[in-house]
Amino acid sequence: MHGIELTPEHPVAEIVEHAERAEAEGFDAIFAASHYFNRDPFVTLDRIAAATEEIAVGPAAANPYDTHPVTLASRMATLQEVSDGRAVFGVGPGDKSTLSSLGVEQERPLRRVLESFKVAQDLWAGERVSIDGTFETTDAGLEYDVEGEIPVYVGAQGPHMLRMSAKHADGVLVNASHPDDFAWASDRIAEGLEERPDDRGEFDVAAYASVSVAEDAEAAREIARQPVAFIAAGAAPPVLDRHGLDADAAAEIGAAIERGEFGAAFEAVTPEMIDALAVAGTPDDVAERIEEILAYADSFVAGTPLGPDLEEAITLVAAALDRATRG
Repeated sequence: MHGIELTPEHPVAEIVEHAERAEAEGFDAIFAASHYFNRDPFVTLDRIAAATEEIAVGPAAANPYDTHPVTLASRMATLQEVSDGRAVFGVGPGDKSTLSSLGVEQERPLRRVLESFKVAQDLWAGERVSIDGTFETTDAGLEYDVEGEIPVYVGAQGPHMLRMSAKHADGVLVNASHPDDFAWASDRIAEGLEERPDDRGEFDVAAYASVSVAEDAEAAREIARQPVAFIAAGAAPPVLDRHGLDADAAAEIGAAIERGEFGAAFEAVTPEMIDALAVAGTPDDVAERIEEILAYADSFVAGTPLGPDLEEAITLVAAALDRATRG
Protein backbone atom coordinates (compact mmCIF):
# COMPACT_ATOMS: atom_id res chain seq x y z
CA MET A 1 0.00 0.00 0.00
CA HIS A 2 1.16 3.49 -0.89
CA GLY A 3 -1.01 5.72 1.27
CA ILE A 4 -1.28 9.41 2.02
CA GLU A 5 -2.82 11.33 4.89
CA LEU A 6 -4.79 14.47 4.13
CA THR A 7 -5.70 16.65 7.08
CA PRO A 8 -9.00 18.55 6.78
CA GLU A 9 -7.49 21.71 8.21
CA HIS A 10 -8.25 23.21 4.81
CA PRO A 11 -11.75 23.57 3.27
CA VAL A 12 -13.20 20.22 2.30
CA ALA A 13 -13.37 21.19 -1.37
CA GLU A 14 -9.59 21.76 -1.36
CA ILE A 15 -8.95 18.41 0.34
CA VAL A 16 -11.05 16.70 -2.33
CA GLU A 17 -8.93 18.30 -5.06
CA HIS A 18 -5.79 17.04 -3.33
CA ALA A 19 -7.35 13.58 -3.07
CA GLU A 20 -8.05 13.51 -6.79
CA ARG A 21 -4.43 14.47 -7.41
CA ALA A 22 -3.23 11.75 -5.04
CA GLU A 23 -5.22 9.11 -6.92
CA ALA A 24 -3.84 10.37 -10.23
CA GLU A 25 -0.29 10.18 -8.81
CA GLY A 26 -0.76 6.49 -8.00
CA PHE A 27 -1.55 6.44 -4.29
CA ASP A 28 -3.93 3.62 -3.41
CA ALA A 29 -5.19 4.77 0.01
CA ILE A 30 -6.19 8.11 1.50
CA PHE A 31 -6.51 8.59 5.23
CA ALA A 32 -8.18 11.65 6.75
CA ALA A 33 -6.65 12.85 10.00
CA SER A 34 -9.14 12.81 12.87
CA HIS A 35 -8.88 15.75 15.28
CA TYR A 36 -11.76 17.70 16.79
CA PHE A 37 -10.15 21.01 15.85
CA ASN A 38 -10.18 20.17 12.11
CA ARG A 39 -13.15 19.62 9.84
CA ASP A 40 -15.06 16.37 10.26
CA PRO A 41 -13.11 13.46 8.75
CA PHE A 42 -16.14 11.41 7.77
CA VAL A 43 -17.78 14.27 5.88
CA THR A 44 -14.44 14.79 4.16
CA LEU A 45 -14.06 11.10 3.33
CA ASP A 46 -17.58 10.98 1.88
CA ARG A 47 -16.71 13.79 -0.52
CA ILE A 48 -13.39 12.13 -1.38
CA ALA A 49 -15.15 8.84 -2.10
CA ALA A 50 -17.57 10.57 -4.44
CA ALA A 51 -14.75 12.27 -6.36
CA THR A 52 -12.47 9.23 -6.75
CA GLU A 53 -12.78 5.84 -8.39
CA GLU A 54 -10.53 3.21 -6.83
CA ILE A 55 -8.52 4.63 -3.95
CA ALA A 56 -9.25 3.27 -0.46
CA VAL A 57 -10.56 5.78 2.09
CA GLY A 58 -10.59 5.87 5.86
CA PRO A 59 -9.87 7.82 9.05
CA ALA A 60 -6.45 7.70 10.68
CA ALA A 61 -6.83 7.25 13.27
CA ALA A 62 -10.35 7.59 14.61
CA ASN A 63 -10.41 7.23 18.36
CA PRO A 64 -13.14 5.49 20.38
CA TYR A 65 -13.09 8.05 23.19
CA ASP A 66 -14.62 11.17 21.68
CA THR A 67 -17.11 9.02 19.72
CA HIS A 68 -18.91 5.97 21.13
CA PRO A 69 -17.47 2.85 19.48
CA VAL A 70 -20.87 1.67 18.24
CA THR A 71 -21.47 5.03 16.56
CA LEU A 72 -17.98 4.86 15.10
CA ALA A 73 -18.72 1.39 13.69
CA SER A 74 -21.86 2.71 12.00
CA ARG A 75 -19.99 5.64 10.48
CA MET A 76 -17.43 3.24 9.05
CA ALA A 77 -20.18 1.01 7.66
CA THR A 78 -21.76 4.04 6.00
CA LEU A 79 -18.40 4.99 4.49
CA GLN A 80 -18.11 1.44 3.15
CA GLU A 81 -21.48 1.87 1.45
CA VAL A 82 -20.90 5.28 -0.13
CA SER A 83 -17.40 4.32 -1.30
CA ASP A 84 -18.60 1.08 -2.92
CA GLY A 85 -16.49 -1.07 -0.62
CA ARG A 86 -13.32 1.02 -0.38
CA ALA A 87 -13.42 1.79 3.36
CA VAL A 88 -10.50 1.04 5.68
CA PHE A 89 -10.86 1.51 9.43
CA GLY A 90 -7.89 3.28 10.94
CA VAL A 91 -8.43 3.23 14.70
CA GLY A 92 -6.20 4.22 17.59
CA PRO A 93 -6.23 5.60 21.13
CA GLY A 94 -6.01 9.22 20.02
CA ASP A 95 -3.71 12.02 21.06
CA LYS A 96 -3.60 12.39 24.84
CA SER A 97 -3.06 16.14 24.85
CA THR A 98 -5.98 16.90 22.53
CA LEU A 99 -8.30 14.48 24.35
CA SER A 100 -7.39 16.19 27.61
CA SER A 101 -8.58 19.50 26.19
CA LEU A 102 -12.00 17.85 25.75
CA GLY A 103 -12.00 16.61 29.33
CA VAL A 104 -11.64 13.03 28.12
CA GLU A 105 -9.42 10.59 30.00
CA GLN A 106 -7.49 8.13 27.87
CA GLU A 107 -8.10 5.17 30.19
CA ARG A 108 -7.02 1.61 29.29
CA PRO A 109 -6.22 2.52 25.67
CA LEU A 110 -5.20 -0.96 24.48
CA ARG A 111 -8.39 -2.59 25.77
CA ARG A 112 -10.51 0.30 24.47
CA VAL A 113 -9.13 0.01 20.94
CA LEU A 114 -9.37 -3.79 20.88
CA GLU A 115 -12.93 -3.89 22.20
CA SER A 116 -13.95 -1.13 19.79
CA PHE A 117 -12.85 -2.81 16.59
CA LYS A 118 -14.00 -6.27 17.71
CA VAL A 119 -17.46 -4.85 18.40
CA ALA A 120 -17.37 -3.07 15.04
CA GLN A 121 -16.54 -6.31 13.24
CA ASP A 122 -19.44 -8.08 14.96
CA LEU A 123 -21.82 -5.28 14.02
CA TRP A 124 -20.64 -5.31 10.39
CA ALA A 125 -21.29 -9.06 10.34
CA GLY A 126 -24.93 -8.42 11.27
CA GLU A 127 -24.68 -9.51 14.90
CA ARG A 128 -26.27 -7.85 17.89
CA VAL A 129 -23.79 -6.83 20.54
CA SER A 130 -23.76 -6.30 24.28
CA ILE A 131 -20.63 -5.40 26.20
CA ASP A 132 -19.71 -4.10 29.63
CA GLY A 133 -16.02 -3.32 29.32
CA THR A 134 -14.21 -0.05 28.70
CA PHE A 135 -17.55 1.08 27.27
CA GLU A 136 -21.10 -0.20 27.51
CA THR A 137 -23.73 -1.16 24.98
CA THR A 138 -26.76 -3.42 25.24
CA ASP A 139 -28.26 -5.32 22.31
CA ALA A 140 -26.82 -2.88 19.77
CA GLY A 141 -27.12 -3.63 16.08
CA LEU A 142 -27.07 -1.99 12.68
CA GLU A 143 -30.39 -1.82 10.87
CA TYR A 144 -28.74 -2.18 7.47
CA ASP A 145 -26.43 -4.64 5.77
CA VAL A 146 -22.71 -4.07 5.34
CA GLU A 147 -21.29 -5.40 2.10
CA GLY A 148 -17.72 -6.60 1.82
CA GLU A 149 -14.87 -6.64 4.30
CA ILE A 150 -13.60 -3.51 6.06
CA PRO A 151 -9.93 -3.95 6.95
CA VAL A 152 -8.88 -2.72 10.38
CA TYR A 153 -5.55 -0.91 10.84
CA VAL A 154 -4.53 0.00 14.37
CA GLY A 155 -2.54 3.17 14.92
CA ALA A 156 0.22 2.08 17.28
CA GLN A 157 3.52 3.15 18.77
CA GLY A 158 3.95 1.41 22.13
CA PRO A 159 4.93 -2.25 22.58
CA HIS A 160 1.60 -3.56 23.83
CA MET A 161 -0.48 -1.87 21.10
CA LEU A 162 1.93 -3.14 18.43
CA ARG A 163 1.70 -6.71 19.73
CA MET A 164 -2.09 -6.53 20.01
CA SER A 165 -2.36 -5.20 16.46
CA ALA A 166 -0.34 -8.08 15.06
CA LYS A 167 -2.44 -10.62 16.90
CA HIS A 168 -5.90 -9.24 16.18
CA ALA A 169 -6.05 -6.67 13.35
CA ASP A 170 -5.54 -6.69 9.59
CA GLY A 171 -2.71 -4.21 9.73
CA VAL A 172 -0.89 -1.67 11.84
CA LEU A 173 -0.12 1.98 11.20
CA VAL A 174 3.22 2.33 12.98
CA ASN A 175 3.39 5.92 14.15
CA ALA A 176 7.11 6.57 13.64
CA SER A 177 9.47 8.21 11.17
CA HIS A 178 12.93 6.87 12.00
CA PRO A 179 14.41 3.50 10.98
CA ASP A 180 15.56 2.84 14.56
CA ASP A 181 11.96 3.02 15.76
CA PHE A 182 10.83 0.62 13.05
CA ALA A 183 13.62 -1.82 13.87
CA TRP A 184 12.39 -1.85 17.47
CA ALA A 185 8.71 -2.04 16.43
CA SER A 186 9.32 -4.98 14.08
CA ASP A 187 10.41 -7.12 17.03
CA ARG A 188 7.25 -6.26 18.98
CA ILE A 189 5.12 -7.03 15.92
CA ALA A 190 6.88 -10.37 15.48
CA GLU A 191 5.94 -11.26 19.05
CA GLY A 192 2.28 -10.59 18.28
CA LEU A 193 2.39 -12.54 15.03
CA GLU A 194 3.54 -15.61 16.94
CA GLU A 195 0.12 -15.63 18.64
CA ARG A 196 -1.89 -14.73 15.53
CA PRO A 197 -4.39 -17.42 14.45
CA ASP A 198 -3.78 -18.68 10.92
CA ASP A 199 -7.37 -17.95 9.88
CA ARG A 200 -6.86 -14.21 10.40
CA GLY A 201 -4.90 -14.03 7.16
CA GLU A 202 -1.99 -11.83 6.21
CA PHE A 203 -0.91 -8.85 8.27
CA ASP A 204 0.23 -5.55 6.78
CA VAL A 205 2.90 -3.52 8.55
CA ALA A 206 2.40 0.05 7.36
CA ALA A 207 4.79 2.84 8.26
CA TYR A 208 2.74 5.89 9.15
CA ALA A 209 5.35 8.62 9.01
CA SER A 210 5.09 12.38 9.12
CA VAL A 211 6.51 13.61 5.81
CA SER A 212 7.46 17.11 4.73
CA VAL A 213 9.11 17.50 1.34
CA ALA A 214 10.18 20.44 -0.83
CA GLU A 215 13.05 21.34 -3.10
CA ASP A 216 14.10 23.69 -0.29
CA ALA A 217 15.09 21.43 2.62
CA GLU A 218 14.83 24.14 5.26
CA ALA A 219 11.32 25.09 4.14
CA ALA A 220 10.29 21.44 4.44
CA ARG A 221 11.80 21.14 7.90
CA GLU A 222 10.13 24.34 9.11
CA ILE A 223 6.68 23.02 8.19
CA ALA A 224 7.50 19.73 9.94
CA ARG A 225 7.53 21.54 13.28
CA GLN A 226 3.75 21.35 13.46
CA PRO A 227 3.20 17.57 13.45
CA VAL A 228 6.45 16.97 15.32
CA ALA A 229 5.11 19.04 18.22
CA PHE A 230 2.13 16.70 18.60
CA ILE A 231 4.29 13.61 18.13
CA ALA A 232 6.85 14.74 20.70
CA ALA A 233 4.13 15.63 23.19
CA GLY A 234 2.64 12.15 22.99
CA ALA A 235 5.86 10.16 22.63
CA ALA A 236 6.56 7.49 25.22
CA PRO A 237 9.72 7.93 27.33
CA PRO A 238 11.54 5.03 25.59
CA VAL A 239 11.04 6.75 22.23
CA LEU A 240 12.49 9.98 23.54
CA ASP A 241 15.36 8.10 25.16
CA ARG A 242 16.10 6.18 21.95
CA HIS A 243 16.80 9.46 20.17
CA GLY A 244 18.32 11.37 23.06
CA LEU A 245 15.43 13.85 23.19
CA ASP A 246 14.72 15.97 26.26
CA ALA A 247 11.64 14.60 28.05
CA ASP A 248 11.06 17.90 29.89
CA ALA A 249 11.06 19.79 26.59
CA ALA A 250 8.54 17.33 25.15
CA ALA A 251 6.35 17.70 28.23
CA GLU A 252 6.37 21.49 27.90
CA ILE A 253 5.32 21.18 24.27
CA GLY A 254 2.43 18.98 25.38
CA ALA A 255 1.44 21.49 28.04
CA ALA A 256 1.42 24.28 25.47
CA ILE A 257 -0.83 22.23 23.20
CA GLU A 258 -3.24 21.56 26.07
CA ARG A 259 -3.38 25.32 26.72
CA GLY A 260 -4.14 25.89 23.05
CA GLU A 261 -0.85 27.74 22.56
CA PHE A 262 0.04 26.02 19.31
CA GLY A 263 2.50 28.65 18.13
CA ALA A 264 4.56 28.27 21.29
CA ALA A 265 4.45 24.48 20.95
CA PHE A 266 5.71 24.59 17.36
CA GLU A 267 8.47 27.07 18.23
CA ALA A 268 9.73 24.76 21.00
CA VAL A 269 10.39 21.91 18.56
CA THR A 270 14.14 21.31 18.20
CA PRO A 271 16.09 20.24 15.08
CA GLU A 272 16.83 16.94 16.82
CA MET A 273 13.11 16.31 17.25
CA ILE A 274 12.55 16.90 13.53
CA ASP A 275 15.36 14.46 12.66
CA ALA A 276 13.90 11.76 14.89
CA LEU A 277 10.15 12.27 14.50
CA ALA A 278 9.66 13.27 10.86
CA VAL A 279 10.81 12.49 7.35
CA ALA A 280 11.70 15.99 6.19
CA GLY A 281 13.87 17.49 3.48
CA THR A 282 14.40 17.40 -0.26
CA PRO A 283 12.89 14.68 -2.48
CA ASP A 284 16.22 12.84 -2.37
CA ASP A 285 16.33 13.07 1.43
CA VAL A 286 12.79 11.75 1.71
CA ALA A 287 13.30 8.90 -0.77
CA GLU A 288 16.42 7.77 1.10
CA ARG A 289 14.63 7.75 4.46
CA ILE A 290 11.59 5.93 3.05
CA GLU A 291 13.84 3.24 1.60
CA GLU A 292 15.46 2.78 5.01
CA ILE A 293 12.06 2.50 6.69
CA LEU A 294 10.73 -0.01 4.16
CA ALA A 295 13.42 -2.45 5.30
CA TYR A 296 11.06 -2.99 8.25
CA ALA A 297 7.61 -2.29 6.76
CA ASP A 298 5.37 -3.67 4.01
CA SER A 299 3.60 -0.41 3.22
CA PHE A 300 4.15 3.31 3.60
CA VAL A 301 1.64 6.02 4.45
CA ALA A 302 2.91 9.57 4.07
CA GLY A 303 1.42 11.64 6.86
CA THR A 304 1.02 15.36 7.12
CA PRO A 305 2.19 18.06 6.70
CA LEU A 306 3.70 16.74 3.39
CA GLY A 307 5.28 20.12 2.60
CA PRO A 308 4.99 23.92 2.36
CA ASP A 309 3.21 23.57 -1.00
CA LEU A 310 0.73 20.75 -0.52
CA GLU A 311 -0.18 20.34 -4.18
CA GLU A 312 3.46 20.07 -5.21
CA ALA A 313 4.27 17.89 -2.20
CA ILE A 314 1.77 15.22 -3.26
CA THR A 315 3.66 14.83 -6.54
CA LEU A 316 7.06 14.93 -4.83
CA VAL A 317 6.07 12.31 -2.24
CA ALA A 318 4.66 10.01 -4.94
CA ALA A 319 7.95 10.27 -6.85
CA ALA A 320 9.99 9.67 -3.69
CA LEU A 321 7.93 6.60 -2.86
CA ASP A 322 8.39 5.25 -6.35
CA ARG A 323 12.13 5.86 -6.17
CA ALA A 324 12.37 4.22 -2.74
CA THR A 325 10.47 1.10 -3.74
CA ARG A 326 12.42 0.73 -7.01
CA GLY A 327 15.74 1.33 -5.23
